[in-house]
Amino acid sequence: MILSLAAATFTVRLSGYLLGRRLPDHGPWARGLQALPGCLILSLVTCLLMQGGPLEWVSGAVAFAVALATRSLPLTMAAGIAAICLLRAYF
Repeated sequence: MILSLAAATFTVRLSGYLLGRRLPDHGPWARGLQALPGCLILSLVTCLLMQGGPLEWVSGAVAFAVALATRSLPLTMAAGIAAICLLRAYF
């Protein structure tokens, strides 16, 4: 069992490495792949905001303000997480 799980893990990692080498370095596909992480984060946040209530909307506004002010993704994420944690703790 352990050997089969180790082989499966190795196969998944090796296939990711081999696939990554075949991805284009320039052109429209490369630009699309570079934009993909931001699009995924935006779609997750939008989905959560649509399902959330006023507290989630306020924390989203705080995160948006921090994003506009700092242009830093880690600070934006930290501000949004801190805002929702504080709002849920006190309201």
